[in-house]
Amino acid sequence: MEFTDTQLHRYSRHIVLPEVGGVGQEKLLQSKVLVVGAGGLGAPLLLYLAAAGVGTIGVVDDDSVDLSNLQRQVIHDEGSVGVPKVESAAARIRALNPDVRVEPYKTRLNRDNVMDLIGPYDVVADGSDNFSTRFLLNDACYLAGKTLVSAAILRFDGQVSTFKAHLGDPHPCYRCLFREPPPRGMVPSCSEGGVLGALAGFIGSLQAVEVMKELLGLGESLSGSLLMMDTLYASYQRITLRKDPDCPLCGSHPTIRDLSGH
Repeated sequence: MEFTDTQLHRYSRHIVLPEVGGVGQEKLLQSKVLVVGAGGLGAPLLLYLAAAGVGTIGVVDDDSVDLSNLQRQVIHDEGSVGVPKVESAAARIRALNPDVRVEPYKTRLNRDNVMDLIGPYDVVADGSDNFSTRFLLNDACYLAGKTLVSAAILRFDGQVSTFKAHLGDPHPCYRCLFREPPPRGMVPSCSEGGVLGALAGFIGSLQAVEVMKELLGLGESLSGSLLMMDTLYASYQRITLRKDPDCPLCGSHPTIRDLSGH
């Protein structure tokens, strides 16, 4: 493609990167990313993907903006309180970068709609805040052959990983790490346990980096690793994840072959 003068100016800091260049920026403009959740993680993730010029961004969320969200969900503002998050996020993205096409989906993911939602997209980014959605997305992305970049935050802690077990060995899936969701009530939500607002910006931005690396084929993927951060003590760990041969989804003898269990 030929860049306009405006695009050359807008994306100049990408284009001068030897690892990205004009070819990489063109690829970003032609890429499609689905972001699940327009909250704490989704806010910085969506903003940086839009600023980078990812051509089509889908955003899935069934919630509306609440005043308590604004401590960390920086894509929204006080004027958005009461507005569906997907509409607030879409308006901010369009204002930030008119090159980007936004597809808002005001719905909650379930086994009946997830395959249709993820189908058109190159990479799926999970910014949800509950285990049922995380496991549903993991299973759906594996079955659909989609790369999933997943993140989670609570209190002062965050974690990020990439899952693409559909490519085969040695790539694990989320169920290789956590076989089943924890019992209800065992892990508090952010509304129950709290979360440092800036942590959401940090982890969501890191998630955006990993999404762009997957789109461009750059660097070392986080597939097979779990990056864990304790920001209260500035502690960082990268843990190796092994593919579980007994995984019920991607193992040698899978028992999960569809989404009927969700």
